[in-house]
Amino acid sequence: MSPDVMRSVAVAVVLLMVSAPLSGCFGDEDEVPEEVGGFDFAYLCPGGIANNTWYHYSNATDATKVSSELNGTSVLVGNNAPSCAIGTYYGVGMTTFEPTIGVTSSDNLYMSSYGNGVGGSTAIIRCSGLIGMTNISDYDCVDVYAPPLIPVVNSNDPYVYVDPWTDRIMKFDMHALAAMTVETSDNEGETWSLLPTPATGTSLQDHQTIASSPYPTPFHPTTWVFCINGNWESPLCSSSFDGGVTWTQQVPGAPLNCGSGGLTGHIMGSENGNFYRGNRGCDGGDGYSVYRSTNGGLTWTEHPLPTETTGTAETWNFEEAQVYPDSEDNVHAMWMGSDNMPYYSYSMNEGDTWSPPMMVAPPIGLNGTGFPVITAGGPGQVALGYLGDSGGDTWNGYLTVISDAFSPMPLMTTVQVNGWGDPLDTSEDCGFNRCGGFGDFNDIIIDQHGRAWFGLAHNVGGEIGIFGTMAIGPSLRGNGTLSEIPSGGPETL
Repeated sequence: MSPDVMRSVAVAVVLLMVSAPLSGCFGDEDEVPEEVGGFDFAYLCPGGIANNTWYHYSNATDATKVSSELNGTSVLVGNNAPSCAIGTYYGVGMTTFEPTIGVTSSDNLYMSSYGNGVGGSTAIIRCSGLIGMTNISDYDCVDVYAPPLIPVVNSNDPYVYVDPWTDRIMKFDMHALAAMTVETSDNEGETWSLLPTPATGTSLQDHQTIASSPYPTPFHPTTWVFCINGNWESPLCSSSFDGGVTWTQQVPGAPLNCGSGGLTGHIMGSENGNFYRGNRGCDGGDGYSVYRSTNGGLTWTEHPLPTETTGTAETWNFEEAQVYPDSEDNVHAMWMGSDNMPYYSYSMNEGDTWSPPMMVAPPIGLNGTGFPVITAGGPGQVALGYLGDSGGDTWNGYLTVISDAFSPMPLMTTVQVNGWGDPLDTSEDCGFNRCGGFGDFNDIIIDQHGRAWFGLAHNVGGEIGIFGTMAIGPSLRGNGTLSEIPSGGPETL
C-alpha cells in the first residue's frame, strides 16, 4: 500500500470516529459533547459573530456549543483554527445567466453576461480593483469583449474560463444547440483573437463546460478540454492541444457502455495534468461518480463517490456532482443528497478512494439547498457554494469554507453572502429548478491571495451578476487570514 493510500485510509478512519458523535445521520446525537471546551468563539470578531456567519462541524453541529477537544487536545489549531468571517457580495452592473467566472494573476475578476455585449453578443465583464480594494469606489466592472471584426452572435449558454496556468481568457459560446465557437484573449480582454474557432461537434451541443491543465503538449503550455451533453449515454468531450485553435473529434466522457447520461458538472484540471468532472454513475442508479482523464481528455475512467449513506437529490440539477483538485492534486467533491443538503468528500489518490461524506450546511435549519459549486486552493483548503432556503422560499447564497479538510475534526466556516432582508430569490423551489439568472449552474474560484469568489445572480435585484465572498475570513492558500475589504451589498447592484 502506498504512503498516500495509507494516509487516506488513516484519515478516513479518524473521520469515521469523529463523524459518529457529530452526525445525526451516522451516529447518536446524544454523544455530542454539550459543554464548550478549548475555544471561546465570542471574541473572534470585535463586534461579535455576525448574524449571517456560523462556525460548525459536519452535520450542522454548532462549534460554539460543543467541545473543540478530541482526546483531550484541541483540534482548532493550524489551518483548522477559526478566524473572524463576514459574508458579503458585489454587483457587476449587468445581468447574468448561468454565470461562469475566472480570475487572472493581475487580480482581475471575470464573469459572463448573456446578451449584454456589443450587438447583443455575450459580454465578458472584467471587474478591476475588487481584489484588495480599500473603498467600494475602488472597483469597476466593464465589458471587455471587443472583437476585431464581427462580434459572435449571442450564445444560448454563455461561458467564460480563465486558464490558471497561462491567464488566457476563453470565451466559449454555444449556438442554438448546434455548434460551438471559441475566442481567446491573452491580455486581460484588451484584444481578442481575429476570428472565432469552431469547436468540434457532431451531436447536439448543450450544457457545456471547459477547463485546462498542464497536460504536456508541444504546441501550448496547457491542454484544454470541453465536454457537452449531446443527448448520448454519456457526456461527449473534445480536446485542444494548441490553446483552443483546433479541437479533436468528440469522444465519450466515460467508459464505453457506461450509461451515465450526458449532463455533467464543471470539468476541472489538476496540477499533475489530470482532468476531472462529476455526474451520475455508470449504472444509471442513485450514485454519483467522478470521471478522470489522465491523457488530455481522450479517455475517461469512473470513480464512484461515497453516496451510499447520503443518497442523491432528485431536483433540476440532480445530475451534477462538482469536483475540484487542490494545489497538491488532492481531489475534492460536492453533491446534493436525497435530503437536498450539500455533502463533501475528498480523495488523496486521484479519486480512487474517498473520505466519509460530511454534510456541510450550517446549523440554521435550512429547508433545502441546490446549485452546488466547489473550489480548492492549498492542500485541504476548500470553498463550497450553494443556494439555501432559510424559510418561506427565501433563497440565499451560502459560502462554506473548510481551511483544513484533513483535520480529524474539520471546522467549517459558513457565511450567507447576502444579508437578512436581502434575498437572492423568493420563487417557490428556486434552488431545485432552473431559476432566473442562476440558469442551470453557478461558479466559484479562489484568487491567488486565498479568497473565494462565488459567482451568482441577484434575481430580486434584476438578475444582476454578483460576486459573493468573505470581506474577512480564513485564507485558502497557506495559513492565516484574508486582508479585510469593505463590505458590499445592495448598494453595489
